Amino acid sequence: MSNRFSYEKEKSIPGWVGIVINFSIMMIIFIVFIVSLHVASQRTIIRQQQSLENAITRDIAQCYSLEGRYPPSLEYLQSHYGLTFDENTFFVDYQPIASNLYPDVTVILLK
Repeated sequence: MSNRFSYEKEKSIPGWVGIVINFSIMMIIFIVFIVSLHVASQRTIIRQQQSLENAITRDIAQCYSLEGRYPPSLEYLQSHYGLTFDENTFFVDYQPIASNLYPDVTVILLK
């Protein structure tokens, strides 16, 4: 049994080891944070692409129902139906086939 009033040198970790452990923990937290931001960013871009595809499909259907023909170009959709998108992020390949056939539309992520 030890005397509680007696001074015994406690066994502790040296100062530099504590600094290394703290630095390692901070680096792990930082890396997890950066990876989480990257994953969230990728999910956002995928959702933007899906939203753009849905908007184009909706505008094409609306044009056909109102005018009785499919839009002749992507610019027509942008000017008459308010379609907007970031042209630096997405490339939209719009190939009209005929005024009574659904156009071939492809959305490609540039970044």
